[in-house]
Amino acid sequence: MPEDANTRRGRRPLRIGAGASYAGDRIEPATDLAARANLDYLVYETLAERTIAMANTLRMKDPEKGYNELLEERFTAALPHCRANGTKVVTNMGAANPLAALKKTVEMIRALKLGPMKVAAVLGDDVLDYCVRNADTLKIMETGAPLSSLVGEIVSANAYLGADVIVQALEQNADIVLTGRGADCSLFLAPMIHEFGWAQDDWDLLGKGQVAADMVECGANVSGGFFADPGYKEVPDLHNLGYPFLEANEDGSCVLAKLDGTGGLISRASCIEQMLYEIHDPANYITPDVVVDFTEVNLDEIAPNKVRISGGRGRPRPEQFKVSVGIKEGWIGEAELTYAGLGCMARAKLAEHVVRERLKIRGVVLQEFRVDYIGLNSLHGDAAPPMCHEPWEVRIRFAGRTRHRGDAEKLANEVETLVGKGPCSSSLPRVNVREVLAIYSCLIPRDAVQTQIVVEEVA
Repeated sequence: MPEDANTRRGRRPLRIGAGASYAGDRIEPATDLAARANLDYLVYETLAERTIAMANTLRMKDPEKGYNELLEERFTAALPHCRANGTKVVTNMGAANPLAALKKTVEMIRALKLGPMKVAAVLGDDVLDYCVRNADTLKIMETGAPLSSLVGEIVSANAYLGADVIVQALEQNADIVLTGRGADCSLFLAPMIHEFGWAQDDWDLLGKGQVAADMVECGANVSGGFFADPGYKEVPDLHNLGYPFLEANEDGSCVLAKLDGTGGLISRASCIEQMLYEIHDPANYITPDVVVDFTEVNLDEIAPNKVRISGGRGRPRPEQFKVSVGIKEGWIGEAELTYAGLGCMARAKLAEHVVRERLKIRGVVLQEFRVDYIGLNSLHGDAAPPMCHEPWEVRIRFAGRTRHRGDAEKLANEVETLVGKGPCSSSLPRVNVREVLAIYSCLIPRDAVQTQIVVEEVA
């Protein structure tokens, strides 16, 4: 372990807080962690597959955009506490434009008079040019077909970088590291590798670190978010949900906790749900840093809202990077309205008939079309049980997918014209036409990705 890390922490466990788990996550829980949790690192994980594709479309329209839209608000709230408490920040809020995020962060540090600080941007995850040049040979993971078989405009291709490049930025004494599409858990694993001096081919240690990182990469999911089920799984004060932090040890074990005075729940059950979430094979979970085996992980409740996590193993990392490819695939026209009172179901059925016939008359071409009766069959479809009695109200939703915006607009318009030209006594409709941004995956060789770290010091 580097001596400066030992001195700064007094050899206590490494504290890493989870400040966010998606692009629009709450602001105040991370600020509370920065102020009260005595953190060594605060991590904001804000990307999903569609998030970075959408960010790329924003960057195409404005070269100064494409990073997380809440970056300024998050940093304004938390950075003063981080600076006062010696807390470093690692985040993928750089999204599709880490350099613009770097520029904005430097401006904020100067405006808030928080210098001296060093900010690093990690580049290299954008592999759009490589994927377009090799579209005939790259295979779509979901279908096995070549990438070139996709119909539409490919707007983004971002590789899931690992912890190693973040470690390089930390080795340059960066106080803030801004990445694009790094793997979620790599944001948490990198500080462990850096602070404990782990070799990046010590697969069992990396596997244990990955297990710890996996617990917090979804933020408050492990501290009660998306866990509550009244009468079965009670979560106190869910409105005041406390975000989790790790107390990581050099041997790869850790304790998961949250701040006193916050709502939520950290328990063995909440940890099990999070550990199994999104894992295709618990014995062979593939990440860019290590292939993880979760099958021997131990979870022990050692105090209220404290769980000790130990065990887990690792095997050598894969020789390829996974790439998330975003493509514009057409349009969706959507509209919904409500009928209420006696005969509402019959009026809704008549509205469906009217819209279907009108689409035929106007020659609207739809690749997919569905009509849902929300609250009755919108999730279960034909498997929904038959109605036992007439509902008091019914919300009917029409949605169609098409290659052309004009057809999507015609669908929405036909639902809108039901008011005045359809069954009586409806609500005003809600109408929406939006572009389809589809996501596919492929694998590329590691040597196809050239990373770069840009560092700027703020006096």
